[in-house]
This record gives sequence, C-alpha cells and structure tokens, in this order.
Amino acid sequence: MNLKERAENLEMEEGEFVEMTDLFVRTCLSDLMKLQSAIEKRETLHVAKYAHSIKGAAVNLGFMVIFDAAKKMEMDARDNRLDDAAEMVQKIKEEVDLIAETLAKYQVS
Repeated sequence: MNLKERAENLEMEEGEFVEMTDLFVRTCLSDLMKLQSAIEKRETLHVAKYAHSIKGAAVNLGFMVIFDAAKKMEMDARDNRLDDAAEMVQKIKEEVDLIAETLAKYQVS
C-alpha cells in the first residue's frame, strides 16, 4: 500500500493522510472489539451502529474493502441478520492489520 499515492488520490497532504489513517486504525480496532461483543450478545442495533461508523471512516480514506464489509454488516444487522457478521469482522481486522503494518513501516522509514 502506497500511502503517498493514496493521499494524492484523495487530494490530501501525505502527512495529514498518515495522521488520519493512524487515527482510523486505532479507532477501528476499538470499534471492532465493541462489534465482536455486540455480535456475541446478538445486539443488532449496536452492530449496525459500529459498522456504520467504520464504514464512514473507511470510505473517507478510500479503504473500500473495509467499507464494503462494514456496509454488508450494517445492512444485515438492520435486517436482524448476523450470520456473516463474524466473517466481516475478520475481513475488516485483516485489512486494518495490513494498514497498520504499512503505517509502521512508513513511520520507521
């Protein structure tokens, strides 16, 4: 993942994009823990709320895989379906981990 290129695509300064991406990763990891708890408790309203939050942040930064997974989870939760929720959380977590790895390498460079 090329952070400079992503920033340019969003017409943002590279440093600003990196800061926002770092905040996104930290917030998303927190929301994912809340999501997992809500899924376990079958609290569809909370699942939809956290998925919506992740979805909005992801689309603003161009993280479309996360956006798509969060959107599916939000729509399913609004229909009282949580069958695929754990799978979507895992998909989001994997993408967030990749972003975090990229950030760590970027900040070391």
